[in-house]
Amino acid sequence: MQAILGVFFHFIGGFASGSFYIPFKKVKNWAWESYWIVGGFFSWLIVPFLAAWITVPDFLSIISKTDGTTIFWTYFMGVLWGIGGLTFGLAMRYLGMSLGMSVALGYTSAFGSLIPPIYRDLFTSDTTHTFSAMLKSPGGLLVLGGVVVCLLGIAICGAAGVMKERELSEDQKKQSIQEFDLKKGLIVATVSGILSACFNFGIEAGKPMAAIAVEQGSNPLFQNNVIFVVLLWGGLTTNLLWCLLLNIRNKTFGDYVNKETPLAGNYFFAALAGTTWFFQFFFYGMGESKLGNGASSWILHMAFIIMISSLWGITLKEWKGVSRKTFGTIILGVITIMASVMLVGYGNSL
Repeated sequence: MQAILGVFFHFIGGFASGSFYIPFKKVKNWAWESYWIVGGFFSWLIVPFLAAWITVPDFLSIISKTDGTTIFWTYFMGVLWGIGGLTFGLAMRYLGMSLGMSVALGYTSAFGSLIPPIYRDLFTSDTTHTFSAMLKSPGGLLVLGGVVVCLLGIAICGAAGVMKERELSEDQKKQSIQEFDLKKGLIVATVSGILSACFNFGIEAGKPMAAIAVEQGSNPLFQNNVIFVVLLWGGLTTNLLWCLLLNIRNKTFGDYVNKETPLAGNYFFAALAGTTWFFQFFFYGMGESKLGNGASSWILHMAFIIMISSLWGITLKEWKGVSRKTFGTIILGVITIMASVMLVGYGNSL
């Protein structure tokens, strides 16, 4: 029953993540950097703080009493993840939801499973959950095989993008994705996928805070919420600095008070997108507390996001007008990535 609940919570989290970008499409006449950072304040500051305040008693005291090393690594992984999150938004801009999320999250699935064991090999005395131990165990070899399959799936998705670019005119490509750019999109999706994996390690680095929360009587279901506060401070730092630089460079500071735009609606939809985004990790934390395996939880979470975002991409007609061969190629790529995700998850469970 606990495992079923864990899978259910991961599905809700995956649905939230796979759907969060939809409200941004309702924002009118704002530059990308403007609505991205408004949503970001809700994603990385306001909602995580409220969630921790509601579910983890005296969470600020827990953070203040945690040793500096734990805080640093949790925050620093958040900074690196923030770069991944920033380029993730650009991937959606240039590739759309189905192709952008499939490529970015494929990399995230692979590297999110590999970073923690490599870190343990290099910086800890752990001998059971390391990369070298993976090479000597059937489960570890399955994980590595899954990573290879994942990269194959990414290549197939990339091929589908190339086929789409060749088949459709510029006007057709921009009917559903206004700024479609395959080359830029694949580059930023790759950077995003690799660095976004740091979120998983940030959770691992912040586990001492979760342990204290449980010791002090917090519901284990919500123990990760105190970690998210520190981790997402890092993400906010990266994204805020970049978006402010873009506001300056593009002279878009006026967006926030421009009465010629639907200000109330723009703030509402940006806030809705940001809040929806955070719910992915709110429910991720609940799912992980039930399954008890960080790596497998991460992989399962990624699988649901890829599935939901792909369905949204089809619903929003991002592949309208392409040949059956091209459409079949993107479906094959998504299925391959999901298969790799399941393979990695199974390997981690052994």
